[in-house]
Amino acid sequence: MIQEFKEFIARGNVMDMAVGIIIGAAFTAIVTSLVDDLINPIIGLVTGGVDFTNKYVVLSGEVANGTSLAAARDAGAAVFAYGSFLMAVLNFLIIAWVVFLLVKAVNRAKSAAMPEKPAAEEAPAGPTQEELLAQIRDLLATKA
Repeated sequence: MIQEFKEFIARGNVMDMAVGIIIGAAFTAIVTSLVDDLINPIIGLVTGGVDFTNKYVVLSGEVANGTSLAAARDAGAAVFAYGSFLMAVLNFLIIAWVVFLLVKAVNRAKSAAMPEKPAAEEAPAGPTQEELLAQIRDLLATKA
């Protein structure tokens, strides 16, 4: 089992996956900062300072008006936190868009770095099966 594990770890795709996970973790921090520090303030400016993360409806329990979502949850109220969900969807869409742009840029860079392969010249066509059989027949006829 140890030998199988060594072979599994030594495969190139496992190392590629590990590098991808590490870069993905770092990328998550960048995207979180992009959303929290750049995009959410713009959305807040457009919507008049509305913070969607604290938008919720109390399903059961006593919560004073204007209480934050965290305080409402700490008070034990059952809340329908639609604002948090909307922000999670927005974050997902932003991350998906950024990943799309990154993949597009990488593909463009990769295609620019790879020289175009010249069109392969067609190899001269060899004799057909019938022509080979005819040659064998003629050789056998001359030996007989």
